[in-house]
Amino acid sequence: MNPTTIYNSTAAAASPTHPSSLFPQITRCKTMRDLHQVHALFVKTGRINDPLAAAEILKFCSLSTHRDIDYARKVFRQLREPNCFSWNTIIRALTESDENNETSDPLEALFLFAEMVSDGTVLPNRFTFPSVLKACARTGKLLEGEQIHGLAVKFGFEKDEFVASNLVRMSVMCGAMEKAQFLLNKMMVEFENGGNLLQDKRRIEGNIVLWNVIIDGYVRVGDLRAARELFDKMSQRSVISWNVMISGYAQKGYFKEAIEMFRLMQMGKLRPNYVTLVSVLPAISRLGALELGKWVHLYAKKKEIEIDDVLGSALIDMYSKCGSIEKAVQVFERISKPNTITWSAIIGGLAMHGKAGDALDYFSRMEREWVTPSDVVYIGVLSACSHAGLVEEGRLVFNHMVNVVGFEPRLEHYGCMVDLLGRAGLLKEAEEFIFNMPITPDDVIWKALLGACKMHGNIEMGDRVAGILMNMAPRDSGAYVALSNIYASSRDWESVARVRLKMKEMDVRKDPGCSWIELDGIVHEFLVEDDSHPRAKEIHSMLQEIAEQMRSVGYKPDARQVLLNIDEEEKESTLYYHSERLAIAFGLISTGPGTPLRIVKNLRVCEDCHYSVKLISKIYKREIIVRDRKRFHHFENGSCSCMDYW
Repeated sequence: MNPTTIYNSTAAAASPTHPSSLFPQITRCKTMRDLHQVHALFVKTGRINDPLAAAEILKFCSLSTHRDIDYARKVFRQLREPNCFSWNTIIRALTESDENNETSDPLEALFLFAEMVSDGTVLPNRFTFPSVLKACARTGKLLEGEQIHGLAVKFGFEKDEFVASNLVRMSVMCGAMEKAQFLLNKMMVEFENGGNLLQDKRRIEGNIVLWNVIIDGYVRVGDLRAARELFDKMSQRSVISWNVMISGYAQKGYFKEAIEMFRLMQMGKLRPNYVTLVSVLPAISRLGALELGKWVHLYAKKKEIEIDDVLGSALIDMYSKCGSIEKAVQVFERISKPNTITWSAIIGGLAMHGKAGDALDYFSRMEREWVTPSDVVYIGVLSACSHAGLVEEGRLVFNHMVNVVGFEPRLEHYGCMVDLLGRAGLLKEAEEFIFNMPITPDDVIWKALLGACKMHGNIEMGDRVAGILMNMAPRDSGAYVALSNIYASSRDWESVARVRLKMKEMDVRKDPGCSWIELDGIVHEFLVEDDSHPRAKEIHSMLQEIAEQMRSVGYKPDARQVLLNIDEEEKESTLYYHSERLAIAFGLISTGPGTPLRIVKNLRVCEDCHYSVKLISKIYKREIIVRDRKRFHHFENGSCSCMDYW
């Protein structure tokens, strides 16, 4: 910028209605360097002594897209008598600046406000309090926020719409939900008494925003019941209202409720948006609701919602976890520039389906395309090696990550290596690997080794590892159940009884087996020995038919999977009513011949059920896809994709 052409008095005088119009040379600045030149000229000519000119300089370096907070601080401190606009500008800049900007600090905004009030030369106005309350919200300063509330009352701004709404936000962000609810109710009464609430569209929209803020606050503190009660009371809702509830349910593990909320939204006038789809897809993934997931994908295409890295990754994850890895690959290949997140999603999906070769191929392709793998990508690759028993490949990947890339392994990476070695029967090496870890192993790592002890029947190590786990997490059922399994497999019923007695004394409860199957867009849930389903009689009749068909081809139940010292006939009956078998039976009576069945189970499939489902797939000529806690099993014509290695 040429300093000799900066000031044009005619232009300045032409539009005196706004301070900015008085200083077009500031308005024309495109960079901070341009502003430095204007600032220097104003200092040289003395115009910086004009409060309006100084305020506009401060405004540019504080709030423009080219902001420089450090420079703004210096400008502010050089002001002889900053007016209220200047105080508000610097306070707002410090409050709203980027959280990643190390030069900004909302706490400093509070100190400046305290300085402003104590100085007393300039009093705060209705524009001061929203920024200061936002600073309290960002720093979690509830006590200071309440003091500022008192000042707002003192100066007569408590009923100002923007001050009141920021008081609500501050209370929510500081976790004071009762106070936030009280303030919102007070606002609603005052606005309604104003007599023009229904006519004031902007105010109605503002109230909806505040309701959303409080609902989100309840979700943040984990009180979904209160969030839902408030949501149900809303006379009008926005898309954000629905998104907050859907994402809240999904993030807190209430997957069925998230999907039900999504269905309710579909029945209303408001249409799902990008955020809605990203929020509901994780719930769909966890329950394996493939048909609903397909609908979401189709809806995104129909409404021309961009399938970017985030939505694309969510769709890849959904198709992978719903058993359609081929569709997941299709989504990935249609993303123009996949980033680390999308690569991680497809590699993790392939690993989950036991396609280790494909996962390694995609990993190599990722490197060829100069995309830097994240630590999450390495977890997916190591998991793929573990599921396929590729010990040497897993060692190479781990060493490459540590020695070549320079990543510091996380607990998840160490867990994958322990799982890899343990599954391959290298129990001693796996145990030594844990002892040599530079960080303290967590319960997940020890559980991986305990699972390997069960798989390979190593009672001595299993007993030792279970003891470590019981000390780490005395009320976690995992170690007790795994140890019982080990003893039951060797028919050591005395030891099984001892473990069960300890569970009873500690009030440790085993997680019940639970399976889900989606039919016609509805997710059906089954617990072990469940008879609560409306078609329970038909399901049990089908189970009897399945048992007879399997016996006719030589099936003999593996009674070792029943951890009770009861007679063989009772054990066989117990095995028949495992949750995944109930889901399969329901699927067989509810779908036409040849229709694939997709089951999701919350626990690892036991050996007897695994063998049984292989037989069922052959007898009934069905593809049966089961996702257990660890991976996918694709059963077809009497075989499983895991090759009995899981």
